[in-house]
Amino acid sequence: MKKIINDPNQVVQDMIKGLVAAYPNSVKQLQGTTVIARKDAPVANKVGLVSGGGSGHEPAHAGFVGKGLLDAAVAGEVFTSPTPDQVFEAIKAVDSGSGVFLIIKNYTGDVLNFEMAAELAEAEGIKVEKVVVNDDVAVEDSSFTTGRRGIAGTIFVHKIAGAMAEKGGSLDEVKVIAEKVVANVRSMGMAISPCTVPAAGKPSFELAADEMEVGMGIHGEPGIERTKIASADEIAVELTGKVLEDLELKRNDEIAVMVNGLGSTPEMELFILNGKVHDILAEKGINVYKTFVGEYMTSLEMAGCSVTLLKLDDELKELLDAEALGSAFHS
Repeated sequence: MKKIINDPNQVVQDMIKGLVAAYPNSVKQLQGTTVIARKDAPVANKVGLVSGGGSGHEPAHAGFVGKGLLDAAVAGEVFTSPTPDQVFEAIKAVDSGSGVFLIIKNYTGDVLNFEMAAELAEAEGIKVEKVVVNDDVAVEDSSFTTGRRGIAGTIFVHKIAGAMAEKGGSLDEVKVIAEKVVANVRSMGMAISPCTVPAAGKPSFELAADEMEVGMGIHGEPGIERTKIASADEIAVELTGKVLEDLELKRNDEIAVMVNGLGSTPEMELFILNGKVHDILAEKGINVYKTFVGEYMTSLEMAGCSVTLLKLDDELKELLDAEALGSAFHS
């Protein structure tokens, strides 16, 4: 195992220390926790937004803490849900009296632990609502989930719910808009090489030199098929086709596109893939309003990518365009 780390069991704490040192004017670590919060949290008269999950998906989720995005992100151990007490600390830290909204990726541990934290908060008089993101069209159930997994489409939920909260939306309004994004966002990914969890010290799965896994999850969960490696155009056709099939877009619909790298994929390759995704959409008469290419939801050093499509209307476009000031996301 080759990694630039110190102690495999201290990677999360060491990462948070370095992250806060990089952005001391915008984020802070809650003492004694793995919570990264906005420097100005809690923001008066604003719904607080909290997300998080296992570490190893950087820049998710701490990179999306900031004005117009999340108020706090909770980092679990690598690929492990944060504990309820850590999530509870995040909720308390961002509550200004207007309530707190939780954005949860659909993994069993995340859902259980965030819900337990919500119950603890409500027992202390904090109003909490939530949404569970399940944008992955690849598999219905997996080793980590009941129902579809939450992957890179989660970033669009952070952005749009964050914009609604920033402009003064109520807790109910933030929940409605977050549910609207979840209903209109779909993703699918693939991998050409595995990743290694530091504490495990060995790759999470094996792929032959000429193989790829289609529908791979962001923790190395199996996909829908293992095949010979294909060209970028063929991969784009496979991923975009499955997403389009599920989203049921019509000619002249407007969408946002995200081509997301999983940790070790050069931007060159992501842009090659994005070119074909745009060709496919143009052929179908689907209008691309905005495109995001880069690393948003990774899987340590896994090589691969995912394609996310978000169907837009005027309300979603306005919120997507609103100012956002996260270390990994500016608009």
